[in-house]
Amino acid sequence: MRKSEEHKRVGIWVRVSTEDQVRGESPETHERRARSYADLKGWTVVEVYRLDAVSGKTVKEHPEAKRMVADIRKGHITGLIFSKLARLARNTKELLEFADLFREAGADLVSLGESIDTSTPAGRLFYTMIAAMCQWEREEIASRVAASVPIRAKMGKPLGGAAPFGYQWKDKKLIVDPKEAPVRKLMYELFAEHKRKKTVARLLNERGFRTRNGSAFSDTTITRLIQDPTAKGIRRANYTKTANNAKAWTLKPESEWVLSEVEAIVPEELWSRCNAMLEGRKRGDKPPSKRTVHLFSGVTFCQCGEKMYVPSATTKYTCRGKGCRNKMPIDDLEAVFREQLQNFFLSPQELARYLSSADEAIREKDRLIGVLEDEHKKLTTESNKLYDLYQSGAIDKRGFAARYPPLSKRLEQLDDEIPRARAERDVLNISYLSQAEIVSEAQNLYARWPDLPAEERRTIVEAIVEKITVGKDEVDIDLFYNPPSPPTPCSTPEDEEELPNNSALTRGKRAMNAQGFIAAMSWNCAGY
Repeated sequence: MRKSEEHKRVGIWVRVSTEDQVRGESPETHERRARSYADLKGWTVVEVYRLDAVSGKTVKEHPEAKRMVADIRKGHITGLIFSKLARLARNTKELLEFADLFREAGADLVSLGESIDTSTPAGRLFYTMIAAMCQWEREEIASRVAASVPIRAKMGKPLGGAAPFGYQWKDKKLIVDPKEAPVRKLMYELFAEHKRKKTVARLLNERGFRTRNGSAFSDTTITRLIQDPTAKGIRRANYTKTANNAKAWTLKPESEWVLSEVEAIVPEELWSRCNAMLEGRKRGDKPPSKRTVHLFSGVTFCQCGEKMYVPSATTKYTCRGKGCRNKMPIDDLEAVFREQLQNFFLSPQELARYLSSADEAIREKDRLIGVLEDEHKKLTTESNKLYDLYQSGAIDKRGFAARYPPLSKRLEQLDDEIPRARAERDVLNISYLSQAEIVSEAQNLYARWPDLPAEERRTIVEAIVEKITVGKDEVDIDLFYNPPSPPTPCSTPEDEEELPNNSALTRGKRAMNAQGFIAAMSWNCAGY
């Protein structure tokens, strides 16, 4: 759960490599810029994590990075501000790990350079959509890799991983290992004699035999190796799949297996006898089937106020209210929702007008920053010249004391003004320009919606849908977030007319609350 904005405690991440410092980028400048942004947002800076002259290739093991991670986990800080993602880390794997850490802790990431602020509804929604699309891309890659596995298996090529115990890969062919094969054969013979897995493991260990990695044999290892048909001359490929994030695996349907012949270690009769004994001892319990979660379950309500469910063996959301049998087909409700994804954000015409006013405000701020930077450069040159004159004796101590303090004081003022101006520009970028990225992702999301896994579609629904109300002739969809109307560049929340939440979009009208945050959107979809 996210902390209140009023009491938000944040940290500042400053990493400037040696090459950056040579180009004139000082850690102090990055820190001032971040502090100014925090001041404008009303946040309290409680920690600064500085990694001076540290490469971004890998930072996870740096003491400051470890301190930052510890502060996030214990809730000491609830957000981290940095100038750009590359400053946090250049290693993609570490960036993703940091992102997962912050999401689990309910903390916010603020990248000034990329205009990303997950403390805002737009930032959180943008992050959710990006995560869903990344998951979709991972699924696509996994699907393509999986499609190539049967082909390679039928060609007898290695699919990765070590050869089964008793065998070895040589010239891309699976052949018998002369050192391990006798131990594998003895395993079957001992089990056929003693009929106990633990006894077989004990006898093998007592005789000095070990697994390939040097560990002692266990009853689990004995079971796995006895059941493996490779020992009887049949190699299985493409027969398992990962079941969860813990990398546990399950068997695929036998129709997907790819079988090929290899040299046998034991006779088929001995293999079958040992496996028949194992099968006879198996318990008949079956794991419970996974409960199906429908896309809009938990957020769909009837107009009478009762929550709607999908009873087993039906394909409709049904109201269980007394005397009310209102129903909505599952496919129809999803079609309504997907159609609204097209209108979820500003239209292209509105977006163009919105960004036009925003661009002018940003350009004005850039011009101001340019003036300040030019003045800073000019004063720095004059200060250096004055110091050189003093060092050479061309100007005495009194003359230096009269001329240098005003220059130094103005430079000090500029050192504070420039980061604050940059922070104000960052606020504009995040407030305005990020909307274009969100619209782009929303359009991409709409196009790929049918191909997204059910789990990812459910994640999107949970992120943006507050409530769906099904009436006799209409469907109302209330969302948690509505992109704000484009204010004038100099407008403030106090200047804007406060409008009620849950404003209707029936005829293309759009409204928001005074702050422009978390306003509910409602569509009146006639014909359902």
